[in-house]
Amino acid sequence: MEPGLKTHVSDGTATVTISNTGKRNAMTVQMWRDLPPLLERLAADRAVRSLVLTGEGTTFCAGADIGSLRDPAGESQGLAAAAEEALAAFPKPTLAAIRGYCVGGGTQLAAACDLRFAEEGALFGVTPAKLAVAYPAAATRRLVRMAGLSTAKYLLFSGELIDCARALRTGLVDEVLPEGALDKRVAEFSAVLASRSLLTQTAAKELADGTWDVPPAEAEARGAHWAAQARASGDTAEGAAAFLERRAPRFTWPTG
Repeated sequence: MEPGLKTHVSDGTATVTISNTGKRNAMTVQMWRDLPPLLERLAADRAVRSLVLTGEGTTFCAGADIGSLRDPAGESQGLAAAAEEALAAFPKPTLAAIRGYCVGGGTQLAAACDLRFAEEGALFGVTPAKLAVAYPAAATRRLVRMAGLSTAKYLLFSGELIDCARALRTGLVDEVLPEGALDKRVAEFSAVLASRSLLTQTAAKELADGTWDVPPAEAEARGAHWAAQARASGDTAEGAAAFLERRAPRFTWPTG
């Protein structure tokens, strides 16, 4: 089977599966190239409330196809960085469901997701030091913010792998599940996300991710924008009414 990205949408969740099992789901140049437009289509699909990124079989992603790194022009590195940024910019909640190896470009993609759930036995690594590759600036900042300065330096300096326990302790992953329990937990959590306010999720994602490097006044302005959106949508009133009536809310944003 040709390497590629498989997509399935069900019950509000878009699942994107990295499929290149002959090479531990390594990302080819074409797969890096295909990811941004795929994400753009899914972001525009109102049936999609959240996105799950996972790998075919027992491996999440072992990084970039090493053959692509021989490109002297560095095209694959630029495409990988663009794909990572497209994933980070996806406006709805994203979750990486991780089994087995999550290494190099795999960790780059997982880090670009909002949350990371891993099955026991998963291994994580950032390996540019093994290949004399300069890790992208945005990816480095993201890794530092997520796992802390010391852990980011450990991974980037050494290229060594760490296990789930250390990944959980440092914030690289959010939950670790027993073997066989990952799919059920991801499905349950995705259902929770679909039941919540997309307006709240979209605003929270923008404000959490996008206000680190902007002046306080600009961050406050974006917060005020989203507060106005919430009032105008009617969803805040619906949420309060549903709570008092002990029923599930019927949120309508962005359609109104």
